[in-house]
Amino acid sequence: MSKLSGYLRLMRPVNCLMMSIAVMVGVVLASSNFLEALLLDLIWGFVTGFMLTAASMAINDYYDKEIDAINEPNRPIPSGLINPREALAFAFILTAIGFAAAYLTNIFCFVIAIIAWIVFVTYTTVGKRSGLPGNFLVSACVATPFIYGSVVIANAVGLNVLIFASMAFLSNTGREITKGIVDVEGDEMQNVKTLAVRYGEKNAAIAATIFYLLAVLLSPIPRLLNIVSFWFIPLVAVTDFGLVASAFMLLRDYSRENARKVKSMVLLWFIFGLLAFIVGAVR
Repeated sequence: MSKLSGYLRLMRPVNCLMMSIAVMVGVVLASSNFLEALLLDLIWGFVTGFMLTAASMAINDYYDKEIDAINEPNRPIPSGLINPREALAFAFILTAIGFAAAYLTNIFCFVIAIIAWIVFVTYTTVGKRSGLPGNFLVSACVATPFIYGSVVIANAVGLNVLIFASMAFLSNTGREITKGIVDVEGDEMQNVKTLAVRYGEKNAAIAATIFYLLAVLLSPIPRLLNIVSFWFIPLVAVTDFGLVASAFMLLRDYSRENARKVKSMVLLWFIFGLLAFIVGAVR
């Protein structure tokens, strides 16, 4: 296997592409006239999301090299394809490109990019084992691309973008807590202090449910404020029903197997919510 393929695997291109698409979605949510935006700004926004995500993946692999040596020995660093110093140097280059693209967009994007990078590095280095604080850091990373996309085109964060980012933050926090139920045995061995490890699966399920329901409670606000069209309603209704149903499924059965199902389902409801906001932006 070539060194080039090792660097590509270090980046995890699929993850990078998803985050770049999230930035573009933020652009669409921020302005119904997004097609009139400067093409170069959209390109820089895409590049920023892609490169900073790639950098974060490389940094994550560097800090997880001992764990990966046991659980994922075929990863680029434990397999010996990429040595740790090369991985860090690669992450530095990717970070520099991402920051440069953000700076070329506008100064606000540059500041957000720096903050997002700091949040992820904090999670990777000290937050992973902290449990709920670590969940919040991951959710912040999930919500930030939408805010970033809004700033790319509007130099500001629209209310609909802010509400969607908040819903993404809350529902993803619930999903991360649910994931903790799935991984409770391994997390106990690694001294990862998730809610499930600290307080048991039942209490973790209750906490996850609270976050899912908080996300649902935010969903009527855009329509009540008349900042989305009527077509927002059917799709967000699917999202709300799905999150509520998933929450009660988890409360009734917080076994590892059921928590895994709920975790996967919540990702589907998140996609419906995303579509609701995109369709709602079209008037």
